[in-house]
Amino acid sequence: MSDETPPGSSVGGPIGAGMGEFVALAARGGFAVNEHGGRALLKAIHEMLAWIDDQRYYLDALRQEPLLGSSTNAQAVKPFMREVAEDESGFLTQLLKLRESLGAAESAIQQAMANYQGADAQAADRLGER
Repeated sequence: MSDETPPGSSVGGPIGAGMGEFVALAARGGFAVNEHGGRALLKAIHEMLAWIDDQRYYLDALRQEPLLGSSTNAQAVKPFMREVAEDESGFLTQLLKLRESLGAAESAIQQAMANYQGADAQAADRLGER
């Protein structure tokens, strides 16, 4: 993440690093999004957040020891299945980081929409429309 990343927008790992740069770029006016495009992006973010929240019960089942039986192979595989789900680079860990980064993305999109309004107003002023 850059030194210009706003406080509170840090999410760990590769997902967070990219999102931190995205948030910082929006904060310094590096890109703009019109209202129509911004609403579409925000709708997609909200739908993804809702899906993650709706799936929490089912996803939590991945934290449980799988019922694979008592064979030697099953006993050897059981701990790895949980690890794949919840270690630092596991599916659940990364999904929760994605969820956190979507909140940062929402803020960046809102800032980019404000950037667009500001750029639009400046362009109108230069053209003498105001």
